Amino acid sequence: MGDQSRDRSWDDEACPDERHYDGLLNEHIATITQPAASSSRHATSQDALSAALRLAGVGVVTRDRHGKITEANAVFINLVGRPHSEVLGTCDVHLMHPVDGLRFAELYRANLATGSSFEAEIRYLTPANVVVWCVTHSSFARDGIGRVTSSVMVVRDVTSDRLATVSFSETEEDARYVIELSPQINWTATPDGMIERVNPRWAEITGADLCTALGEQWIEKLHPDDVANATAAWMASVKTKVPVDIEYRLSTHDGGHRWVRARASARLDEQGDVVRWYGTLEDINDRKLTEHALRDSEERFRLAAQAAGIGIWDYNALDDRREWSDEFKAMLGLPADAASAVATALACVVPDDRHNLQALISAVEAGDSGHRFETMVRIRRSDTGEERWMKTGGWRIEAPSGKLGRVLVTIRDVTEERTVEERIRWTASHDAMTGLPNRAAFGEKLEQAIARATYSETNVALALFDVDHLKETNDTIGHDAGDRLLQTAADRLRLAFGERCTLARLGGDEFAGIFEASDDLDMSAQVQAALEALREAFTHDGRILDCQSTAGGSVFPIHGTTAAELLKSADIALYAAKARHRGGLLTFKPEMRADLQRRSSMISIARDAAREDRIIPYYQPKVVLGSNRIFGFEALLRWHSPQLGLQLPGTIAAAFEDLDLAIAMSERMLTQIVEDMRRWLDEGVDFGRIAVNLSPAEFRQDALVPRILDRLHKSGVPTSRLELEVTETVFLGRDAETVAHALEAFSQAGIKIALDDFGTGFASLTHLKTFPVDVIKIDRSFVSNLDGDAGDAAIVDAVVGLGRRLGMEVVAEGVETSVQAQYLRDCGCEYGQGYLFGKAAPAIMVKDMLQNARN
Repeated sequence: MGDQSRDRSWDDEACPDERHYDGLLNEHIATITQPAASSSRHATSQDALSAALRLAGVGVVTRDRHGKITEANAVFINLVGRPHSEVLGTCDVHLMHPVDGLRFAELYRANLATGSSFEAEIRYLTPANVVVWCVTHSSFARDGIGRVTSSVMVVRDVTSDRLATVSFSETEEDARYVIELSPQINWTATPDGMIERVNPRWAEITGADLCTALGEQWIEKLHPDDVANATAAWMASVKTKVPVDIEYRLSTHDGGHRWVRARASARLDEQGDVVRWYGTLEDINDRKLTEHALRDSEERFRLAAQAAGIGIWDYNALDDRREWSDEFKAMLGLPADAASAVATALACVVPDDRHNLQALISAVEAGDSGHRFETMVRIRRSDTGEERWMKTGGWRIEAPSGKLGRVLVTIRDVTEERTVEERIRWTASHDAMTGLPNRAAFGEKLEQAIARATYSETNVALALFDVDHLKETNDTIGHDAGDRLLQTAADRLRLAFGERCTLARLGGDEFAGIFEASDDLDMSAQVQAALEALREAFTHDGRILDCQSTAGGSVFPIHGTTAAELLKSADIALYAAKARHRGGLLTFKPEMRADLQRRSSMISIARDAAREDRIIPYYQPKVVLGSNRIFGFEALLRWHSPQLGLQLPGTIAAAFEDLDLAIAMSERMLTQIVEDMRRWLDEGVDFGRIAVNLSPAEFRQDALVPRILDRLHKSGVPTSRLELEVTETVFLGRDAETVAHALEAFSQAGIKIALDDFGTGFASLTHLKTFPVDVIKIDRSFVSNLDGDAGDAAIVDAVVGLGRRLGMEVVAEGVETSVQAQYLRDCGCEYGQGYLFGKAAPAIMVKDMLQNARN
């Protein structure tokens, strides 16, 4: 249809005499096609024709015999983006892309001699260097003695079609299928023009073996009248290396002939020599027959309509006669002899759109519409029932009496364009994996929900869901399992909330939901129900996966009055929930901001300390309770603050939950501990075993085992000198299997495994049998109350007895008084650790601690 808004802009500002130019153009074209027409009715028809071309977005250019532009309509002026005065008198070759200009000039010169019409696809360049792809059709006019005097060219902008075509030609595999399924005959030729290969379509059309197309034998299949012109054009292209584009008739298997369009281009090497010719034969028989049938009466109008790919609805109000072009009937799926009646057209229109078309028709006939009009309707093809989008544009022409004289309507099938647009629009606003709206679309929906709630004075709840353990699933099982986990979470959230909730995937493992809630308690109840629905495990490739999520929520206007405030509040609540309430929901509270800032500060400080190598190990002795002899040390993390000096790990506790940061701090600790052990061994210091803590986050690293073992082997430190302490929490959840493999590998390498903080309630006795545990460490909370709490004493007795029966070492932590030490000795506990025997000290103090213990 063309860009009518752009056309109008040119009319209003740069080309006030457009109707004058179009009138001159019509008169010039009329001298080419109908030199004798001069009546008022003919002028009206020409005006209508010009209007139809503008509505269809078709440019028309006339040239003199030398190819210089003598006139151009407003559509063409707008298309090339130059003033009318600049276009007149120039060759439009200079307005084209340089490569296409040379090709078009060759075509123009080649056809000027014979006066044959020709088509070409070329690119125009606007002054702003914008490329406009166009399909052109040029025809020549002759004088009384047959000499070419001028030419007319119709131009159609196909830029959007060209770009859509390019975007879907993605791979060479696609190209191969396109060639195999193409209705065209594809062929290649040697540099000297000998045909060397042709696809099977040759045999289907000609009924002859493929070998009859090879070399120069293909010429024998041409219509005798076309041989000279076709061979001359081909030989000229072979000689000049210029692409060939000719039409001729080809013999068919039934003894007849069909018109084909032969096009070929040469592939050149770096020296500019032809490597091979590539060509196609396109069946254009139907088009040629139509051209011949219409040429005598409406050649110019036919060329414009065909070049634009449009259907025509022509209504002559003076004699109440309607005519539809064959293209329009084909769009509707109607036979060529179908009646051109309004009722017939309305019957094809989708019921919901019929009133639009009927109202437009009635307004035009009654004179209530403007001279220009357009609408978009959906039709169902009469033959297949397929639904298609049709863009219609029309021009209302008044008779000299002032009454309606004629209505011209152009119709174009824009289904593919709309499909591509809708697909791009959907992709821009949705998550492809889950089909849910994405973050950008979610922001708009949240703004809209707040606006509605403000107007109705109601509440809006916002919940953020974080799918637990997505990264671990991707790393340990695979991204296909992670994708399935996300899809399952999306499906269950849809089912849990139903239509009352607007869901979205914000990215990664995070989902969001917007729904009505009377207050935070109502919001909490709805989200808890959704979390319960998510929690049920599912199976993927024979493996059981859980779908647990953690949620944070906020309510408008309680926790924020704008979308940004509401989202920030819910995000803070989600962060807090992930830190201390995994698998549950926390609703925003103002104090959470301080907690978030504190945890963020911890992570930032820890990252700086790790990067600047300010993390150091301190060593606390572990002693034999019967003799107070030191049999080993536990390496405890300390870090140095430039402002506050030496700090305990509790000041950066949040950092141990971050996988990358936990590994970075552990790496720095391990490096220094191994260096200290190597130095002590070289100095003959018997330090026993050094116990090192492993955080749960470190077990999510695939390279944990080789990272530690390689460090020991490279330094020459025996593995028996290292003890790894883990807390009971690593035995729980989806990582249990990974933890088991890692601990088994350490144990087989000779490294002792200690279970830290035993008895705090996370692990079961089964874990002591399942995992390779060598040492049980009684949590300090039980030791500190030995002399005042019978329950704690009973637990200590039980753990000591359990360790003895399982053949494990038992170490009591937090021993601070001689009374506690005596009780532990009396109940059979062999080893102790705490301030009573020594605080943690730097590596330089280890030899002194050993010497003092011996003394």
